[in-house]
Amino acid sequence: MSAVPRHRPQPGLALLSAGFRPFFLLSALWSALAIPLWLIFFTAASVLPSILPPVVWHVHEMVFGFGAATVAGFLLTAIPQWTGRRPLRGAPLACLTLLWIFGRVGVLMSTRLGAADAAFLDLAFPIVFLGFVGREIAAGRNWRNLPIVAALAFLLVGNLLVHFNAAGVSATAEIGNRLGVATLLMLISVVGGRIIPSFTRNWLARERPDIPPPGVFGGVDRAALILTALALALWVLAPASRATPWAALAAGLAHGVRLARWRGFATLREPLLWVLYLGYGWLALGFLLLALSGAVALLPQTAALHALTAGAIGTMTLAVMTRATLGHTGRPLAAGPGTTAIYALITLAAVLRLFAPLAQADYLFVLSLAGAAWTGAFGLFALIYARPLILPRPQPI
Repeated sequence: MSAVPRHRPQPGLALLSAGFRPFFLLSALWSALAIPLWLIFFTAASVLPSILPPVVWHVHEMVFGFGAATVAGFLLTAIPQWTGRRPLRGAPLACLTLLWIFGRVGVLMSTRLGAADAAFLDLAFPIVFLGFVGREIAAGRNWRNLPIVAALAFLLVGNLLVHFNAAGVSATAEIGNRLGVATLLMLISVVGGRIIPSFTRNWLARERPDIPPPGVFGGVDRAALILTALALALWVLAPASRATPWAALAAGLAHGVRLARWRGFATLREPLLWVLYLGYGWLALGFLLLALSGAVALLPQTAALHALTAGAIGTMTLAVMTRATLGHTGRPLAAGPGTTAIYALITLAAVLRLFAPLAQADYLFVLSLAGAAWTGAFGLFALIYARPLILPRPQPI
């Protein structure tokens, strides 16, 4: 099966010519806006117009709002390459984007709309998107990527559990949010394990042929994925179990070994590459902190959680969005000062959020600084990358 040309000029808005364009831009804008909104609600400076409590709304919107949009942008770009089928463009892409927007408004304004209407608005996007991805993978007979359909199903179930809680059906908001976070972390483990060594191998062959390439996918990678799935399943279903810290420790060590095999130190002069290693390093550290917090009371579990979310998810999201946007809009694959500043800001945000609980009396101050750095990172992405995302791809002369 021959691949569909990825960069053929299309009539209509360039913003709707590829899935990564609207979803990367909107996910960054929403992420930059949702954090200061949450800080206002969390500090009781204003009343949240959502049925969800501030902390639950915060996690829900970071996972099922921002996170789901980023996943959608990535998959809508990758699936046509996997299957050889035509990408989603134009009016269908606009409708899918609107469903995501309606979901954000519905959850935020659920006090006025009611739990049922808010759930209807919010769940429409993941249901339609799951159906589309499943159809494309089946039609393209791309069975290797069938686990992606399972991941999207887990995101849908996690979102549904949060809405069950909002409707008073069951007390499942926490497990639903944990399931959503775990799904994103599993996707990072799988997708990161594909793209990081691949991009590194290509760069080393071009820039550092004297350095041996990263190790190929093998037993270490399979063990890391199995241990990650086990640790995340235990964390979702039985976070207080005695087995959870040990599984998290094994997963963290496996990710560390995996990371060491990819020759990351050879890429330090290329920000587009080392930021991927940094994001994956946060994943390994987060699992180790989860093990530590479960075994001894030296750190609160929120430290491990934010190493995995603000650190791993936040950094890997920006790493993928910047690289994919440059590559798929015909720009040179090079990180300018602005892009490097984005990476510095998201790192600062993750470090500050990690240590905020230890600030005691200054907790809210450090938390606000972390929020400002996070908003700065995603706001700067939107500012710098809005032009290439909105404008047509430059045509060769």
